[in-house]
Amino acid sequence: MSTPKALPYGAWPSPITAADVARGFRQLAGASIVSDAVWWTEGRAVEGGRQVISRPDGAGGIADVIPAPWNARSRVHEYGGASWTALSEDRVIFVNFADQRLYLARPGEDPAPLTPATDAAALTRYAEPVAGPGGTAIWCIRELHGDRRVSRDIVAVPVDGSAAADGTRVRSLVGGSDFLAYPRLSPDGRRLAWIAWDHPRMPWDGTELRVADVAADGTIGTPRTLLGGPNESVLQPQWIGADELYVVSDRSGWWNLYRIGVGEGDKPEPLCPREEEFGGPLWLLGSTWYAVLDDGRLAVVHGTDEQRLGVLDPATGELTDLDLPYTVYGSLSTDGQSVATIASSPRSAPAVVRIDIESGLVQTLRLAEEAGLDPAYLPVPESITVAGVGGRDVHAHVYPPTNPDAAAPAGELPPFLVVVHGGPTAQSLAALNAAYAYFASRGIGVIDVNYGGSTGYGRAYRERLRGQWGVVDVEDAVSAVESLVAAGKADGRRLAIRGGSAGGWTTLAALTRTKVFGAGASYFGVAELLQFIKDTHDFESRYIDGLIGPLPAAHDLYVERAPLSHVDDVSCPVLLLQGAEDKIVPPSQAEMFRDALARKGIPYAYLLFEGEQHGFRKAENQIASLEAELSFYGQVFGFEPPGVPRLKLTRP
Repeated sequence: MSTPKALPYGAWPSPITAADVARGFRQLAGASIVSDAVWWTEGRAVEGGRQVISRPDGAGGIADVIPAPWNARSRVHEYGGASWTALSEDRVIFVNFADQRLYLARPGEDPAPLTPATDAAALTRYAEPVAGPGGTAIWCIRELHGDRRVSRDIVAVPVDGSAAADGTRVRSLVGGSDFLAYPRLSPDGRRLAWIAWDHPRMPWDGTELRVADVAADGTIGTPRTLLGGPNESVLQPQWIGADELYVVSDRSGWWNLYRIGVGEGDKPEPLCPREEEFGGPLWLLGSTWYAVLDDGRLAVVHGTDEQRLGVLDPATGELTDLDLPYTVYGSLSTDGQSVATIASSPRSAPAVVRIDIESGLVQTLRLAEEAGLDPAYLPVPESITVAGVGGRDVHAHVYPPTNPDAAAPAGELPPFLVVVHGGPTAQSLAALNAAYAYFASRGIGVIDVNYGGSTGYGRAYRERLRGQWGVVDVEDAVSAVESLVAAGKADGRRLAIRGGSAGGWTTLAALTRTKVFGAGASYFGVAELLQFIKDTHDFESRYIDGLIGPLPAAHDLYVERAPLSHVDDVSCPVLLLQGAEDKIVPPSQAEMFRDALARKGIPYAYLLFEGEQHGFRKAENQIASLEAELSFYGQVFGFEPPGVPRLKLTRP
């Protein structure tokens, strides 16, 4: 074994390239058992981010269910989610990204449209398709974009294609709410259950479980609310039989599982009360955290800092975890004896797996990475809890510099990169992250902070951010990294912060409100609020009511809290990265901040990527942004990363 070479942190040579990060990892999602096979969706950066429905081909390879250029991706809520369902092995319904129409795909045939074409002025979108009664129609969420407002309903779409030319054949079943999710038909076809909520609530604030009778002609009766309200988040209803449902609710302060009947006065019965999460934020429609097995038990995903897959007996409340090497799980699907999901760990990239419940045996069907990254260069995260402002707990995962070929000169401490996740109602879990390995293998440590407002730690923890966005998140990010500095694990003079979307807001807020950081990188971050709420999409247009306050009463606070209002307090270089077609955080946000930096004379770089939306999906743009970020940190902190094009900074 060779002796590690003494090199400054940040200048360590690494075999993990930006191309490895971009091209080596597919975006895997939506594992589902169809007949006896597992199907899934994979986003391919090398195909411009196209979302492909895939399955095993029976000969040890992978077959595409939909051919190029078809792209199974919904834009409902802009984030989408469940975009396809299989009626059988040879009949698949999916939402095509380009026109947002529903299509029927059969082997060897071009997909046939099921819904009418629409123009840009009245765009119609679909998501979360499920089979309707008798298999003659698909029931799904429809989102209508009119001239002045966005509306949503649950609709029935004939699978015979008759609605493609006659839009009146698409029949509205349920409306009356700003948002709808989880249309679920009872086994006997007599009742429909769904989740509903209205502005200004987000689905993690408060939702309602509703149920209504289904008449013989397919019309839906008067709905009744079984559970939920303004301060209770209810998710994933699933019928047990004709008269009972399982559901996830945070009425206890944690997303736990309940059973509830549909009769008047029926009360929810907790199945396994714990201070753990058995659910999560509904950013993606159709997300599932449990599945019902043939013997009546439930396969459940649960945890806090990391997740586990367990089997819950609803009769006794006994929960038994399977002995598995994973710490992160995606949505669950079951055939009754096994479950399919996307699973990962600190040492393994996401993979499509099928897990036998009785034996615990795992069948790996698809890896996110083309070629495995060398484990010697992968940082193993340590989950920590530190004391924040006022003694409150702050949770984070630390990814230390890791490279067997290099060692820092004596006395040198590593630069550290604080990562702020988006949402802000989201969570970072301890798992393999190729981008973190890209930095850590070069000698740049990463600390991923689950600041107050994050999910995974109960309702009280995520509600710390209510009215405090730009304050609590910044304080917690600072507390987390300063704990490393105090412990002698990080160089306090070389700290950077990066984040995307809401994480970009926190990044810019930290640069304007503190002097802790020497550099910051904002990926499509929010810079101000008054223009943002005019430009952003409907799903999040009232999100700021809870994060800051409602207008007009909070107008002055919107201005005061915005990073754009405090650019004069920025004293370090800033990197801004933006998708040109982003409808969630439009380019105007980055450009306003860029112009303010230019007026102040602060060094900056602004990279605008054509054809990208909220998150970069094209391999060439993922490579360019990551290499630009590494070059940026090198220039600011005084090291020269090898093999990376030099980013041009605009300087005063």
